[in-house]
Amino acid sequence: MAQSPSNDTISGDQLLEDYRMMLLIRRFEERAGQLYGMGHIGGFCHLYIGQEAVVTGLEALREEGDQVITGYRDHGHMLACGMDPKGVMAELTGRDGGYSKGKGGSMHMFSTDKAFYGGHGIVGAQVPIGAGIAFANKYRKNDNVCFTYFGDGAANQGQVFEAMNMAELWDLPVVFVIENNQYAMGTAVKRASADTHLCRRGASFGIPGKEVDGMDVVAVRQEAKEAVDHARNGGGPYVLEMKTYRYRGHSMSDPAKYRTRQEVDDMRTHSDPIERCKKRLLDGEYADEETLKSIDTEIKAQIKEAADFALESPEPASKELYTDVVA
Repeated sequence: MAQSPSNDTISGDQLLEDYRMMLLIRRFEERAGQLYGMGHIGGFCHLYIGQEAVVTGLEALREEGDQVITGYRDHGHMLACGMDPKGVMAELTGRDGGYSKGKGGSMHMFSTDKAFYGGHGIVGAQVPIGAGIAFANKYRKNDNVCFTYFGDGAANQGQVFEAMNMAELWDLPVVFVIENNQYAMGTAVKRASADTHLCRRGASFGIPGKEVDGMDVVAVRQEAKEAVDHARNGGGPYVLEMKTYRYRGHSMSDPAKYRTRQEVDDMRTHSDPIERCKKRLLDGEYADEETLKSIDTEIKAQIKEAADFALESPEPASKELYTDVVA
């Protein structure tokens, strides 16, 4: 069973900051879904709605110089890293103002300024790259950690095990974060994984692992700290399995008929990460309803500005076909 926090050691200001970030991600993804439906976003688009607590809680543990790399459900990670919503939305819509000049789209954008290295469309391919980034940290003898995210489906990829073996063999400062949202595309974990306790994926290599309630931002903060400290202090890699849930389909083209509406509604009602954070804020008297409403209003305006910027930005010039290409 995923671990939940025994007590709240997080301050009211930190909790409010987490609430703001999770709400930013939620509102951004909702708007991205709308723009996709209107035809402004093409190709694949994988929304992070429901999983906001994972990246928000882990981002709070990052230090200057730490890196992040993930798969294709990546918009939330970008925002949590501090990337500008306008640049992210412009990239989604294929505009010149995007982080990859409109040429990468949803799955392929990065920011060296924010130490965010993608955004990768190939399932599991980012995991060995994350181990490689961690190797660079060790080679340079710095104290940085690479946060390497992947899903429950990618956890079955052979290259993931190869990366884990190498990471443990060389004591690389990498935290492998498995965002177990219960379904790899449309396949439930229990139908695809002989061992459904994904936190044990590194056990044969001697890598410690932990299962965490990924729907609770406080639990993520508290339980992940051990893993980050372990990697940062020379202990080598660590596996975190974040038990989370996505409300939408695998991508915008997925009707998600492999699960019931009741299942999704139950998760929304009892486990929504934003509502759980909101309850903590109100119960602890860190904020009142009016303050939280004003935050939502502010964020909605920020997202509207990002969408307007994206739609008003020009499409890439034809000459961009020949730039950023390695021959």
